Amino acid sequence: MENLVILDVGSNSVRMAINQIQNDGSYREIKRVKSDSRLSEGMGTKKILQEVAMKRTIASLADFKDIYSQYSHVNVIGIATAAVRQAINSADFLNRVKQRIGIEIQVLSGDEEAYYDYVGVVNRLGIKNCLILDIGGASCELVAVKKGKDTNLISIPIGAVNLSERFHLADRISGSNLFNAQFHIRKEFAQVDWLSQSRRQPLVLLGGANRTLARINRKRQNMSRIDAIHGYHLSYEQVNRTFLNLLRGNMKHRQQIPGLETDRADIIVGGLMPLVVLMDYLDTKKYISLKWCSGGNYY
Repeated sequence: MENLVILDVGSNSVRMAINQIQNDGSYREIKRVKSDSRLSEGMGTKKILQEVAMKRTIASLADFKDIYSQYSHVNVIGIATAAVRQAINSADFLNRVKQRIGIEIQVLSGDEEAYYDYVGVVNRLGIKNCLILDIGGASCELVAVKKGKDTNLISIPIGAVNLSERFHLADRISGSNLFNAQFHIRKEFAQVDWLSQSRRQPLVLLGGANRTLARINRKRQNMSRIDAIHGYHLSYEQVNRTFLNLLRGNMKHRQQIPGLETDRADIIVGGLMPLVVLMDYLDTKKYISLKWCSGGNYY
């Protein structure tokens, strides 16, 4: 029996999942831990990982090592996504991780990250035709699925953290900043020539911001298990109503919204903007929220 440990170094959070692999090949998850280390914070247009963010992330990984070291027969796999992929000083960060916890981190390409999103969706939802949208901290992945096949996929360097920082969406949001952010996102989408072929297709939503969107709406509907969002459906009206409520006040107002984690209040508007822009861009009226891990979605 083996304990497979997967470390996912995302742009907004780092996660650890421990899966117990039986001799017959079956497995079950026995431990899952998350830390909001926000590695991509302050990267800016120069794409430089900041010292404080790196130290914070490496400390979280060291804490994870303290946990998985208590298990026997451990095999550890580490992956990283957009923040490390985009950073010009990624080699320094990866070397420091190896020195501290002794693990080689594999950096996924944008296409690999999008492909793993696709594998997870088709295996867990069984949906045949849709557009997958995974919004992370420093990128969003788009995958067009037709007849169960990934016909097109791409990773775009816009996400909850970098949009929030670039367009000042953390606290009270001005009309000009909101407009500039929307305009920027539309320009990014316009460069994806195959995206228009997914008009009016259902959206499958992945990533932390989309999970938060689902939890807010489940809380509003007085559902007892707000985290039970796998396969949860959202309407066009629900998405717009929630987004408008987020825009009405400042960060303190957002921190008080039921279902919204307080440490996500400063990036939730930026995190949902790609979805809000995309649903009008493609005239999409049907959404599906899937509980899944942002970045490295193969575990």
